[in-house]
Amino acid sequence: MAGEIILEPLVTEKSNALRASRKYSFRVDPRASKHQVLAEVRRLFKVQPVSCNIINVPRKPKRIRYRRGYTAAWKKAIVTLSGDQTIDIFEGV
Repeated sequence: MAGEIILEPLVTEKSNALRASRKYSFRVDPRASKHQVLAEVRRLFKVQPVSCNIINVPRKPKRIRYRRGYTAAWKKAIVTLSGDQTIDIFEGV
């Protein structure tokens, strides 16, 4: 599981608003813990995170024509950085 803890950054209106308070959102592996996410952010982006909040996003019912189904459940991590640090991949968005 090493190296595949952070799957992708989340770029939404809500996550862009959180960036003003130094909070960055990521889609993470469903088996990942807070400590693993913090270590991976430290290693990948060379920053010092202060805390990490994990949210399990539940599946939602969807319908395509006459078929019913569900979207996949996934896990979101919101990482807070210390001081005036930033993560560069979010700054160009």
